[in-house]
Amino acid sequence: MAGRIPQSFIDELLDRTDIVEVIDTRIDLRKSGRNYSALCPFHSEKSPSFSVSPDKQFYYCFGCGAGGNALGFVMEYDHLEFPAAVEELAKRAGMQVPEETPRNPALEKKRKSLYDQLEKTQQYYLAQLRQHPKKSRAIIYLKNRGISGQIARDFGIGYAPPGWDNLLKTLATTPEDKDQLVAAGMLVNREEENKCYDRFRDRIMFPIRDTRGRTIAFGGRVIGDDKPKYLNSPESPVFHKGNELYGLYEARQASNRLTRFIIVEGYMDVVAMAQYGITNAVATLGTSTSQAHMTKLFRMVPEIVFCFDGDKAGRKAAERALETALTEMQDGRQIRFLFLPEGEDPDSLVRSEGREAFESRVSNAVSLPDYFFNSQVQQVDMDTLDGKARLSMLALPFIDKIPRGVLHQLMLDRLGELTGLSTEQLVSLRSEKQSVPAGRKGPWQDEPPPYFSESIETSEEIPESSKTRAKQKPGAKNCSIASFSRHAITLLLQEPAIAGSIDFPGELRQTKDTETELLLELIAILEDKPNLKTAVLISHWQDKEAQKQLIHLASKERLLSDLDSIKKELEDTLNQLVTQIESKTETSIDMLKTKIQNRTASKAEILKYTRLCQQGTETQK
Repeated sequence: MAGRIPQSFIDELLDRTDIVEVIDTRIDLRKSGRNYSALCPFHSEKSPSFSVSPDKQFYYCFGCGAGGNALGFVMEYDHLEFPAAVEELAKRAGMQVPEETPRNPALEKKRKSLYDQLEKTQQYYLAQLRQHPKKSRAIIYLKNRGISGQIARDFGIGYAPPGWDNLLKTLATTPEDKDQLVAAGMLVNREEENKCYDRFRDRIMFPIRDTRGRTIAFGGRVIGDDKPKYLNSPESPVFHKGNELYGLYEARQASNRLTRFIIVEGYMDVVAMAQYGITNAVATLGTSTSQAHMTKLFRMVPEIVFCFDGDKAGRKAAERALETALTEMQDGRQIRFLFLPEGEDPDSLVRSEGREAFESRVSNAVSLPDYFFNSQVQQVDMDTLDGKARLSMLALPFIDKIPRGVLHQLMLDRLGELTGLSTEQLVSLRSEKQSVPAGRKGPWQDEPPPYFSESIETSEEIPESSKTRAKQKPGAKNCSIASFSRHAITLLLQEPAIAGSIDFPGELRQTKDTETELLLELIAILEDKPNLKTAVLISHWQDKEAQKQLIHLASKERLLSDLDSIKKELEDTLNQLVTQIESKTETSIDMLKTKIQNRTASKAEILKYTRLCQQGTETQK
């Protein structure tokens, strides 16, 4: 799809889709009260914790936290990217997927031409492996590497014959064709020398495909002793190596029920493992594993195993992978590290010891927590107090990269066991590090905060009924702005229709609190489209971190049944929220005023004080 799919179409598609019917065709749902339940398809369990709500039109697992609307379920269960999942549901609903006008029609036209030229290039290389007079060199090489005809076919392996202009003469029949092949990286154009020639010559060719199976680039492996041994296509409008993985498309074609990916280093590693029946290997394209790579893989499987050579270079690569992996370690995900015997790579090892032995190594790979602490402990002397102190300083910044949750807490607990410090002491150390004086940089200073500044499951959760809240004193600890905002969001998600009868106070815009800003986004959508269902509302945050939080809030048990009670609860919550905002604003003004009087206020603080006063929130001069 060249253009972005309009949100209005997504809204209508979800409105026409019955999530119960979609999920029931894939797993066995059983009626349970107003909802449906089943064993969760996304994690192993013995008793059902997976629930589907026909009223809200979304699913939620109380075991692993998976949740979303029908679109999200199809993406996760069928391992589809967003556009493909939309097409799947649209086909079911008898709808034609429209496209918005591309933001840059000329660029989109160029991208389509590049895909076409790359597909022609792929067919050309395949034909050369069958027909070229020197094809035997390539065929003998592949046979010597143990590659069967079936595996070569599955991976689309071809041959770029010797010579400087084979592809140029065959496919660049017009100036436009030549320009497109240059843009795709298949031809090298030396304008200053008035030369244009094939980039790949006398090489085994591995097509690099995107998740939709389109050829977007190539990797070439030399047959003789020329350098470089491996050559990749340069980046182009359709190929960004930091986002793509070799073998991912083929792995998904081989199995629709993937549970794990093995990340290796080279094309031949992937192909050789597939030859031996290990079809879940992928390779990065000459770069370290990126967050984009991990995000893409974790959308399909809960486990990733990094496979590295056991030499110094492999250990260095593992360290880089570890740092990237920490930010992706949400609860329910697993990352492990496999180090091969020195002098071996996956290609050679799987051939020498076979599939079962290699898979046994994978199954026994070191978990991320174990690898992390082993590598950190090796850097200090654990027999000394200052060594343990240094360990805490080394480890805390890395642990802080892990999203807040069970694993984050367990990592802190483990660090406490090693250093003899309690979790509270470690958290206190972290807080001190975060409170670095202005002008000095601490290890967490540049880290972005999580989308919600407070955990949803905390003692600061807003009371579930206005009767309970009435007993509390305004400004009590468990009545924070974030808590009231979350409760308001929960009520709106559970019954979106009440938005049309509520006068939302303008004072909500006086705070930059993250939860309140999300509440305002939700209100803006409902004011424009008051009849949206919960599942449709959530789709407006597709592929954003906030969507996970919205799904969690929408899954909360509904304690109020009638609309009037829910409306009254929301009005009470909004009033309490405004009170908290005004109280916080007044405190802020007092603090700024004191700084100005003491001549310690910065220019930005003076401007902020002036703005707050102009908003009419100052209570005293």
